[in-house]
Amino acid sequence: MPAVSEPHDAPAIVTFARELTAWREQAGLSKKQLAEALGFTDSYVGQVELCKNIPSEEFAEALNTYFKTNGLFVRLRQRILETRHAVAPPPGFNQYLEREQEARYIRVFSALLVNGLFQTKDYASAMMGTVDEFTANEFVTRRMERQAILTRENPPQVLLTLDESVLHRVIGSRDVHRAQLEALLEASERPNITIDVVPQNTGYYPGLAGSFTLLGFNDGTQAVYIETQGTGQFIEQPSRIPDYLVQYDLIKTHAYHLNGTRTLISSKLESL
Repeated sequence: MPAVSEPHDAPAIVTFARELTAWREQAGLSKKQLAEALGFTDSYVGQVELCKNIPSEEFAEALNTYFKTNGLFVRLRQRILETRHAVAPPPGFNQYLEREQEARYIRVFSALLVNGLFQTKDYASAMMGTVDEFTANEFVTRRMERQAILTRENPPQVLLTLDESVLHRVIGSRDVHRAQLEALLEASERPNITIDVVPQNTGYYPGLAGSFTLLGFNDGTQAVYIETQGTGQFIEQPSRIPDYLVQYDLIKTHAYHLNGTRTLISSKLESL
């Protein structure tokens, strides 16, 4: 699951701080002068402007009254509360997403969970656990929008290889799990998508090292994204890509062929 942002990283807190600084400076006030006018300490005003403190309701209301902002600071504070536990992507993931849109082919190995490109809405929601509803909805919406590349005009060729344990791991309810398996079957019938599965009785194989995604582009360049326990790394150095290409090919030597994979998924569906 993606990491949770610390307060000083949250865009809403940064927006509040910048608005506070702008209104204060426009009024020609120092932090100390504003603090005295509002009945707060100058160190508190400084902490809010530096994004080191979440503004209190009293402080937001005092700012609105003093600057006559028609509720601006109260609304900004509410946005902070709504997004204070916002999901932040692992390092390198935003860069990966930009490049994913440009990829001609995508090779994915998923060791633990269904890859985000293939998750159903309910499966993605279930992954969010105890994260607040607002944040979870934002995360799921972005994930569903991302999947549009699979059905757009001239979509990338996608090869998805799963460890069989992914098919048995129930995320959410049995109904959510069933719908996710049905979605994988449906996706496997698209002309630009191939799905295969490494059986559980394989024993040790290179995929046990973790999930990764390889991207290939029209100009012949390639990239790889690796994510492990909430940390990520996006790699574009040509000298480092061949190792992952070899690893992916080795993983696929253990996988069922397409028909075998469909049979396996169908069998799992029947057992639910």
